[in-house]
Amino acid sequence: MEDYLQGCRAALQESRPLHVVLGNEACDLDSMVSALALAFYLAKTTEAEEVFVPVLNINRSELPLRGDNVFFLQKINIPESLLIFRDEIDLHALHQAGQLTLILVDHHVLPKGDAALEEAVAEVLDHRPIEHQHCPPCHVSVELVGSCATLVTERILQGAPEILDRQTAALLHGTIILDCVNMDLKVGKATPKDSKYVEKLESLFPDLPKRNDIFDSLQKAKFDVSGLTTEQMLRKDQKTISRQGTKVAISAIYMDLEAFLQRSGLIADLHAFCQAHNCDVLVTMTIFFNTHNEPVRQLAIFCPHEALRMKICGVLERSHSPSLKLTPAPSTHPHLQAYLQGNTQVSRKKLLPLLQEALSAYFDSMKIPSGQPETEGVCREQADKELDRAGNSLVPGLSQDEEEPPLPPTPMNSLVDECPLDQGLPKLSAEVIFEKCSQISLSQSTAASLSKN
Repeated sequence: MEDYLQGCRAALQESRPLHVVLGNEACDLDSMVSALALAFYLAKTTEAEEVFVPVLNINRSELPLRGDNVFFLQKINIPESLLIFRDEIDLHALHQAGQLTLILVDHHVLPKGDAALEEAVAEVLDHRPIEHQHCPPCHVSVELVGSCATLVTERILQGAPEILDRQTAALLHGTIILDCVNMDLKVGKATPKDSKYVEKLESLFPDLPKRNDIFDSLQKAKFDVSGLTTEQMLRKDQKTISRQGTKVAISAIYMDLEAFLQRSGLIADLHAFCQAHNCDVLVTMTIFFNTHNEPVRQLAIFCPHEALRMKICGVLERSHSPSLKLTPAPSTHPHLQAYLQGNTQVSRKKLLPLLQEALSAYFDSMKIPSGQPETEGVCREQADKELDRAGNSLVPGLSQDEEEPPLPPTPMNSLVDECPLDQGLPKLSAEVIFEKCSQISLSQSTAASLSKN
């Protein structure tokens, strides 16, 4: 694998047609490994004059946000310098020059910014339910297994098993185990095909790491934020909603809010983040487990615009469907309001509609009072329609999570992972697990510490 990747970087310097194997925009471990392994297989089994290169669908600067990817590359001894990232290759220029063929792996729908590239898509290999109205008109292979790496492993072992080296096998093996929650039957994420190919890899390479060892180490690396800056922590698992030009960023952070608020230069970092990402509001939901192994969620709302901040906080505090059971924590900074969230069953997904409601309420309160003249001859009804057309939008951040932000690895949440629940496979969600958890009240030590910040 390593020699092959060195050749890929050299091929970028040549002006010749390229077959690019492109993973999804989340670039999680499954997407990265599937792109690397599939491109490797195609390069080894196709005519010599054709060049296949894997491309990670993120900028190089974003790789540190994916701790499990970084950890695994180091463990398998693949230098990051050999990888090709999206900001290091101009796919649109290659397409316009007639030198691009795309193979999509671990996704089958290109984002709007890449819509022009759909003409270049020659093949799709994915493990999610297909969106027929968006799928490119090409050969599409979709099977609802736990990991796309399983389908890549099947392609290699059925097509050319002799090319499989230990390095590539280790990448595929660890990825399937992580995606399928260590093949846990209680979770039900692993399909018979996932289990079959994990066993095949283990029989071919008996010295592969033990399943528990590789799963635990990858899980730990995924949630390790110790080396990240505040800006990187906020971007690691972020979503954005907007209404009428006002943007709210919502970030999941896997640590105690008390520790987060004590970070050096935090307020300056929050200001800088909002400015850099054109956000008016930044909501952080911290998630961790306390010493009794009980899940704890906390919220912090940062917004320099007082009226908007008060509206958002008011809507969240008064919400009954669902009730967040918020306990305010005093903050010395006027632009930040912190809470302990007593109802741990309210995930970030369930928080998003409340934030949309808060934005709508804010703009309703800003409307022109009846009886006053309309501005520039535009009737208010027409203006409202235009604003509604701008409407609500949800822009996913780095995570492809559609249900529940992933939780740090503990006995309580080892059954929870960040994959969507739309794969037609039974899986326990965090919400089911949390049903049995008692509600948590703000401890005196936490309140005292938060009040200092």
